[in-house]
Amino acid sequence: MQRLPVLSGRELVKILKKIGFVPVRQRGSHIVLSKSSPEGRRGLVIPDHKEIDRGTLVEIIRQAGLTRKEFLELLKKKGKEYTTRNDSL
Repeated sequence: MQRLPVLSGRELVKILKKIGFVPVRQRGSHIVLSKSSPEGRRGLVIPDHKEIDRGTLVEIIRQAGLTRKEFLELLKKKGKEYTTRNDSL
Protein backbone atom coordinates (compact mmCIF):
# COMPACT_ATOMS: atom_id res chain seq x y z
CA MET A 1 0.00 0.00 0.00
CA GLN A 2 1.29 3.44 -0.92
CA ARG A 3 2.33 5.72 1.94
CA LEU A 4 0.48 8.93 2.55
CA PRO A 5 2.30 12.08 1.47
CA VAL A 6 3.48 14.93 3.63
CA LEU A 7 0.81 17.64 3.37
CA SER A 8 0.32 21.02 4.94
CA GLY A 9 -3.04 22.02 6.37
CA ARG A 10 -3.63 24.44 3.49
CA GLU A 11 -2.89 21.76 0.88
CA LEU A 12 -5.32 19.38 2.58
CA VAL A 13 -8.04 22.06 2.65
CA LYS A 14 -7.61 22.61 -1.12
CA ILE A 15 -8.02 18.88 -1.77
CA LEU A 16 -11.11 18.60 0.45
CA LYS A 17 -12.70 21.65 -1.21
CA LYS A 18 -12.65 19.72 -4.49
CA ILE A 19 -15.03 17.13 -3.03
CA GLY A 20 -17.49 19.64 -1.63
CA PHE A 21 -16.15 20.71 1.76
CA VAL A 22 -16.29 24.45 2.40
CA PRO A 23 -14.38 26.47 4.99
CA VAL A 24 -16.76 27.67 7.70
CA ARG A 25 -14.36 29.46 10.03
CA GLN A 26 -10.85 29.54 11.38
CA ARG A 27 -9.81 29.95 14.96
CA GLY A 28 -6.14 30.11 15.74
CA SER A 29 -4.32 27.39 13.84
CA HIS A 30 -7.39 25.27 13.03
CA ILE A 31 -9.65 25.51 9.98
CA VAL A 32 -13.21 24.17 10.26
CA LEU A 33 -14.74 22.68 7.09
CA SER A 34 -18.30 21.51 6.51
CA LYS A 35 -20.14 19.51 3.87
CA SER A 36 -23.87 18.83 3.57
CA SER A 37 -24.99 15.55 2.04
CA PRO A 38 -28.13 13.39 2.02
CA GLU A 39 -26.67 11.40 4.95
CA GLY A 40 -26.30 14.58 6.98
CA ARG A 41 -23.72 17.21 7.64
CA ARG A 42 -20.02 16.42 8.07
CA GLY A 43 -17.64 18.70 9.89
CA LEU A 44 -13.86 18.50 9.84
CA VAL A 45 -11.21 20.36 11.80
CA ILE A 46 -7.94 20.75 9.90
CA PRO A 47 -4.80 21.91 11.70
CA ASP A 48 -3.18 24.76 9.76
CA HIS A 49 0.32 23.37 10.26
CA LYS A 50 3.27 23.10 7.91
CA GLU A 51 3.10 19.30 8.13
CA ILE A 52 0.15 17.22 9.31
CA ASP A 53 1.05 14.08 11.28
CA ARG A 54 0.28 10.79 9.53
CA GLY A 55 -2.17 9.63 12.21
CA THR A 56 -4.02 12.95 12.06
CA LEU A 57 -4.21 12.74 8.27
CA VAL A 58 -5.57 9.17 8.43
CA GLU A 59 -8.28 10.27 10.88
CA ILE A 60 -9.26 13.31 8.76
CA ILE A 61 -9.54 11.06 5.68
CA ARG A 62 -11.78 8.67 7.66
CA GLN A 63 -13.96 11.51 8.98
CA ALA A 64 -14.32 12.87 5.43
CA GLY A 65 -15.85 9.53 4.43
CA LEU A 66 -12.98 8.58 2.12
CA THR A 67 -10.82 5.51 1.90
CA ARG A 68 -7.04 5.83 1.68
CA LYS A 69 -7.25 4.70 -1.96
CA GLU A 70 -9.87 7.35 -2.83
CA PHE A 71 -7.77 10.03 -1.16
CA LEU A 72 -4.65 9.02 -3.09
CA GLU A 73 -6.69 9.12 -6.32
CA LEU A 74 -7.71 12.71 -5.49
CA LEU A 75 -4.04 13.57 -5.14
CA LYS A 76 -3.27 12.05 -8.54
CA LYS A 77 -6.10 14.04 -10.13
CA LYS A 78 -4.67 17.18 -8.62
CA GLY A 79 -1.56 16.53 -10.68
CA LYS A 80 0.93 17.49 -8.00
CA GLU A 81 3.70 15.24 -6.78
CA TYR A 82 3.86 14.92 -3.03
CA THR A 83 6.72 13.45 -1.10
CA THR A 84 6.13 10.65 1.34
CA ARG A 85 7.48 10.63 4.84
CA ASN A 86 10.57 8.58 5.43
CA ASP A 87 10.02 7.61 9.04
CA SER A 88 12.56 5.23 10.48
CA LEU A 89 11.03 3.88 13.67
